Amino acid sequence: MRKWLVVLMAILTVLMLAACTANEDAGEEKPKEDGNDAEATEEKSDDGKVLYMNNGSEPTSLNPPVGFDSVSWNVLNNLMEGLTRLGEDDQPQEAIAESWDISEDQKTYTFHIRENANWSNGDPVTAEDFVYAWKQLLNPETASPAAFLGYFIEGGEAYNNGEGSADDVGVKAVDEKTFEVTLNAPTGFFLHVISNPAFFPVNAKVAEENPEWYAEADSFVSNGPFKLESWAHDSEMMMVKNDQYWDAETVKLDKVHWAMVNETNTEYQMFESGDLDMTSIPSDMADQLIDGDNVVIEDQAGLYFYRFNVNEEPFQNEKIRKAFALAINQQDIVDFVTKNKEEPATGFVSPGFKDPSGKDFREVNGDLVKFDSEKAKKLLEEGMKEEGYDELPEVVLSYNTSEDHKAIAETMQSMYKDNLGVEVSLENTEWNVFLEDQKGLKHQLSRSSFLFDYGDPVNFLESFITDSTMNRTGWSNKEYDELIANAKSETDEAKRWEYMEKAEKLLAEKMPIFPIHYYNQVFIYSEDVSGIVRHPVGYVELKWADKQ
Repeated sequence: MRKWLVVLMAILTVLMLAACTANEDAGEEKPKEDGNDAEATEEKSDDGKVLYMNNGSEPTSLNPPVGFDSVSWNVLNNLMEGLTRLGEDDQPQEAIAESWDISEDQKTYTFHIRENANWSNGDPVTAEDFVYAWKQLLNPETASPAAFLGYFIEGGEAYNNGEGSADDVGVKAVDEKTFEVTLNAPTGFFLHVISNPAFFPVNAKVAEENPEWYAEADSFVSNGPFKLESWAHDSEMMMVKNDQYWDAETVKLDKVHWAMVNETNTEYQMFESGDLDMTSIPSDMADQLIDGDNVVIEDQAGLYFYRFNVNEEPFQNEKIRKAFALAINQQDIVDFVTKNKEEPATGFVSPGFKDPSGKDFREVNGDLVKFDSEKAKKLLEEGMKEEGYDELPEVVLSYNTSEDHKAIAETMQSMYKDNLGVEVSLENTEWNVFLEDQKGLKHQLSRSSFLFDYGDPVNFLESFITDSTMNRTGWSNKEYDELIANAKSETDEAKRWEYMEKAEKLLAEKMPIFPIHYYNQVFIYSEDVSGIVRHPVGYVELKWADKQ
């Protein structure tokens, strides 16, 4: 049972409502653990407590509304801080806001910003910094992939869609340290939503003077536990403790060094040689490492899945899409490929989300997408007949460069040959190129992942409404759009969950995407590291981390 979600959903019920390379020198500056090396010991002492981590790849962006993925979140969530922050118990707590008031109709939130909340350059954090940042999030010119999170705010969706103005967005600075937000409807999980990095403030004065303030270390200003000391793009970053942070006394680390290594085997070798303080486990070594003493396995709300492009042959055909989905044996992938004790996914919403009666969403909706090679063959035959195909058009499976993604893609390639008699070719590109091509619907069949931004099933399901920036399939369905709209506006919790359950079943029936496995978080930690918090929604917290 996922305790974090049980607690969260209980809160939601009471309140009514509530997503890679390194150069060969990456990590080499870390001194080796050699007691005979006096010079190395002295260097380590001079640096203080330095934590060595791997980010996998270059952040997409450190502009809060744009860097909407885990490689950006890892860094942003420790450089910056919003009105609320997820605590060690995974629940939202006071952060830059020391308190807030909620109106009787539960639609207006008034946040009181700490007097001692400052930016790393000494400027005070003001309500206007939040007004500036949240309107940037919703500004259509920003093209933020996270903009949909701001649709809870009055006027937010209309502004983002070009049908309204920035002046109509329900955010305002009452005074320098008082920030007011008006919502479209009571949203019991709003404090959880705004802990997401997309809602971090931006120093308005700095951004107006330099619109690219976030692109380099020497221009970056932060308001969180750390500040950015150096950034060698595509190679490494160094964060240092932010002495201007309101809660600096809590921060124990002096520095955090981020390598950017996208190969799990290389990451593990760096850990073994002392160049990293933690590592994920290479799939080919999982059998001997997964049960080790220093292995930590934690829940993570998310899904590894594949997207069809329904505008490209042959995936305009629903039956052919279903055939390709049912031909994949998810259990074999987690047992023999990933081998990190993941759960095979037979639905889209990951386990752990409890409805008002205490039942798990996943158990209520059951298995919606399950391996069945015979049914897959039949569906493929029927779909080809409907399209008049004597031969299936060429199919290309795309993934972003990674040993792990490659292993899954090659396994799927083999399953399609064995279970459907279809030859599928593979292609891979680096993350930023892959992502832009996927957004531009240039892929035919492509891997994807989703980490929940906040603890409610609608967060995943709303990604596939018409024209959502997260859709990336070309799929559109009026009935589905209506179900999601109802789920986001319904104040009766039981009815709200019924809308979401129906939406997921419709998604499985039309199959613009299909699931592979639910995520977990598996890491091996050095014995001298403690206090790292990895939230199920995908953020890593170093505020409480320590290293002996």
